[in-house]
Amino acid sequence: MSAVLAFLLLPFSWLYAGVLAVRNWLYDVGWKRAATFAVPLLNVGNLRVGGTGKTPHVIWLVEELLRQGHRPAILSRGYGRQTTGPRLAGPADSAATVGDEPWQYFEQFAARRVVVAVAEERRLGANLLLREHPETTVIVLDDAYQHRAVRPTLNILLTELARPFYEDYVLPAGRLRESRSGAQRADAVIVTKCPPDLSEADQEIVERQIRRYSRPEVPVLFSAYEYAAPQALPDAAAISLPTALTAGPAVLLTGIAQPGPLREELEKKGFEIQYHALFPDHYTFIPADLTALRAYWQPGWPIFTTEKDATRLLAPGLRAARAGLPLYTIPVRVAFLNDGGAALRQLLPPAPTAEA
Repeated sequence: MSAVLAFLLLPFSWLYAGVLAVRNWLYDVGWKRAATFAVPLLNVGNLRVGGTGKTPHVIWLVEELLRQGHRPAILSRGYGRQTTGPRLAGPADSAATVGDEPWQYFEQFAARRVVVAVAEERRLGANLLLREHPETTVIVLDDAYQHRAVRPTLNILLTELARPFYEDYVLPAGRLRESRSGAQRADAVIVTKCPPDLSEADQEIVERQIRRYSRPEVPVLFSAYEYAAPQALPDAAAISLPTALTAGPAVLLTGIAQPGPLREELEKKGFEIQYHALFPDHYTFIPADLTALRAYWQPGWPIFTTEKDATRLLAPGLRAARAGLPLYTIPVRVAFLNDGGAALRQLLPPAPTAEA
């Protein structure tokens, strides 16, 4: 968006921010009630629309809670699904019925008995989880920072280093869902997608900016992405694929908000991206998309995508269009700088006792 257009849209942003401020105030003073539950709710959210890295941070949290002996569950809105209402993810579901990110969670954690639910109204989703799975000891909320109808025990705010909330504006002039003052509700702020060698001096500059809006005692942490070795999609196993990929020409296929870091990682590893099929976040792929991609692909070139995109690319309706394409995902995990992981662990609820 140009600076001139952003300036012209500022009055609409002020109006939108004012409406949201009144809504938040009603919750803050108790005139609008926020539901609480018998188990802790850990929320991972942001102020900016899309692309701050919620999914890998939710995965980090769930992994940590499992290590501590919890029985965690994940509750998401299920953005982009073709169903409505509260729903527990099951083996018969897909990205179409529960959403791409919840389906990714289900596939990753089903063997470890982590329950995944989706609901537009998180209160109804939490009630469904606890009714059907009373063994649940903690619920991780994916992207519920603006969903004030439930009260999280721990509110984790993510902000991307390259696009920090303190340099942005409320929609439509910017990409913020609410004003910067929303950071006051955070119990921890994580600056995401940092270079692993981000200097302490640069961290201090960012932290000072964040503390203009957050509460003074709230920890400000920094995280980076770690990329694992490429993994072939399940039905690509029928293709004669090399045991290890070597640098060279490749194609990239993404339907996420911020594909830049993945492309940079691939190029750093020596892959030359000949074509990037770039689609909007949560895009529902159709056979024609893969047919068009073949025009830019040559045999021997790997086709890289993300774990989230893979949940939609594996739809049964795309099986014929995928045939013969060497599709690989690049698993992404979170690594905290300094002792950020230890600091975040200190904020997590204690592990349940044997009696519990």
